[in-house]
Amino acid sequence: MEERRAIVRTRVRRAAEIVLGADAPAKIRCMLRDLTSAGACIALECPYEMPDTFELTLDRGRSLRPCRVRWRSHDRLGVSFEMPAAQSNAAGVG
Repeated sequence: MEERRAIVRTRVRRAAEIVLGADAPAKIRCMLRDLTSAGACIALECPYEMPDTFELTLDRGRSLRPCRVRWRSHDRLGVSFEMPAAQSNAAGVG
């Protein structure tokens, strides 16, 4: 299978959480499988039930990374890291 990524990924096995909602956030435990500066592969039970955008935390909520789903499989999600709204507005995007 041909590698299509422009950035080399780092294989990891690290617990993470998907954060849904802003007012009363729900957290869904998942496992980070690989990581780049641009995105990640996340393993979880029901990837088809996840929304197209969410936030990901690797440090129990101390920092959040906005994510956009790029692909889904039986037990995995591929996500790209999005620029937070405040940063994209400052950069003249959006």
